[in-house]
Amino acid sequence: MTAELPGYAHVYSGKVRDLYAPLEGDVVRDDRVLLVASDRISAYDFVLDSVIPDKGKVLTQLSLWWFEQLADLVPNHVISTDVPDEVAGRAVLVERLEMVPVECVARGYLTGGGLADYQRTGVVSGVTLPAGLVDGSKLPEPIFTPSTKAPVGEHDEPISYEQVVAEIGEPTAARVRDLTVAILERGNRIATERGIILADTKVEFGTRADGTLVLADEVLTPDSSRFWPASSYEPGRAQPSYDKQFVRDWLTSAESGWDKNSGQAPPALPEAVVEQTRAKYIEAYEALTGRTFA
Repeated sequence: MTAELPGYAHVYSGKVRDLYAPLEGDVVRDDRVLLVASDRISAYDFVLDSVIPDKGKVLTQLSLWWFEQLADLVPNHVISTDVPDEVAGRAVLVERLEMVPVECVARGYLTGGGLADYQRTGVVSGVTLPAGLVDGSKLPEPIFTPSTKAPVGEHDEPISYEQVVAEIGEPTAARVRDLTVAILERGNRIATERGIILADTKVEFGTRADGTLVLADEVLTPDSSRFWPASSYEPGRAQPSYDKQFVRDWLTSAESGWDKNSGQAPPALPEAVVEQTRAKYIEAYEALTGRTFA
């Protein structure tokens, strides 16, 4: 259920974000949107019935902090954090951009869907990797592993860099590849100083009318990235994490009784899982930024 905000028209809802356009009288402005992060959580291409309290605020505040750390690499879409009281702390006013129709993913470590592809073929999104890698292996160098941008409820599919070139052209493809890897490298350098490994991340870009490429949506959050405590890192097994892997693990446990291949929606999360997941998000925010979440 989306909130009604005076002075704004609701225009779209994704898995976890709601978009509103500012109104000038009865006219909808087309140059900016209000991006609101809800407390909804998604897993396995489903939006769960359960919500994680404060998740929207954590994602928004962490993204704003990261935008500052990345400002010399790429401009971002933020115009203002002066937003209606109803969504204070979890919304930003941003530029309306022409979004690049590719999920831009960079991996510094092998896990998740990349690991599954590697185990089948030795290749991840068209990139051939060395033999002998295991779950959690650090890659010789970060790789760009893009995917399709699927509608809500559908699954993003890995694509090769050549397919990205065919979709958006060589100049833009090269730019988003290089920026995605640079964001991962910068993020990992900062996170490592704080005892955290950034295994992989997904970012989104848009373009302004003049063709300028802009970092959009969220960046380096527990929803878009895998964060691992460096102190417990051990290749060859699944790593403890600060992200929503905690939710995925419960959903696929015997306790949930849910089969992820059934096509049925997942069950609601137990209160203990909700509370532990909220704590993980806040722990990640505080560890990365050095700030106390309030």
